[in-house]
Amino acid sequence: MSIKVGTRGSRLALAQTDTVCNKLAALGIEAEKKIITTQGDTVTNVPLHEIGKQGVFVRALDDAILAGEIDCAVHSMKDIPACRPFGLFTAAVLKRDSPADFFACMGAPGAAKIIGTSSTRRKAQLLRNRQGIVIKDLRGNVDTRIRKMHAGEYDAIILAEAGLTRLGLEIPGERLPPEIFVPSPNQGTIAVVSRADPSLMEILSAVDHPVSRTDVAMERAVMEQVGAGCFTPMGIYCKAGHLIAEVLSLDGKRVLRIEKDITTIEEARVLGSELRTRAQGLIGEAYKTLGISYER
Repeated sequence: MSIKVGTRGSRLALAQTDTVCNKLAALGIEAEKKIITTQGDTVTNVPLHEIGKQGVFVRALDDAILAGEIDCAVHSMKDIPACRPFGLFTAAVLKRDSPADFFACMGAPGAAKIIGTSSTRRKAQLLRNRQGIVIKDLRGNVDTRIRKMHAGEYDAIILAEAGLTRLGLEIPGERLPPEIFVPSPNQGTIAVVSRADPSLMEILSAVDHPVSRTDVAMERAVMEQVGAGCFTPMGIYCKAGHLIAEVLSLDGKRVLRIEKDITTIEEARVLGSELRTRAQGLIGEAYKTLGISYER
């Protein structure tokens, strides 16, 4: 059986898709790549929250699956929103790479003052943990971000460590510990989404990593209960059942954090519900500050 695999056209997206296709090929399954352009790729001059809700890198690929143009799509799992269209299924979760953020800089990390990121989470965590810095918006693929830093537009930029590894890039900087700089839910994880077709799902399940699937499912259960979208600074990280989840104010000065060992998805949902209740004020405040309507 030949499978048509959809992907974004960035170098990182293609590298991730090659990883999936190579794993399938090792099992004797032929895979053909098809590049799909998403709104997140074409609108690069504004912060992500100004484009629309979470999922700007995902919707076009979802539509292509449902239209029968492709059989499945490869995603950075952190880009996949909580609410999913009917008829789609996460058929495989690959073994997780590093979940951590990487502080890339040309000089000493402590000397960096102008730092580039478009993530409200990363901005809030940086402001909480580092003094005397200025955060400037930064969009574009990994190569574009690094080029802007080399051009002197930023002293440092924040990237996902997993993306650098997948691209084979080694740049100066330091890993930010995920216990302190709690990553986005599912960061460092590649997912394969397909039609809810039993035969297709069975084939793709051969590249699934059950331990990683369990960890990211815990994170996703918390994310779904909190429901704060990409507008609110929020980090969720689970490793071997140890869950850390936090919601921050946009300026990083206030934080509500939960840390607990759990064993079931239901426990994760309960913690997510608790965090949502406690963090309602911060979530509403973030939406209001960004000029976005918020419904509880």
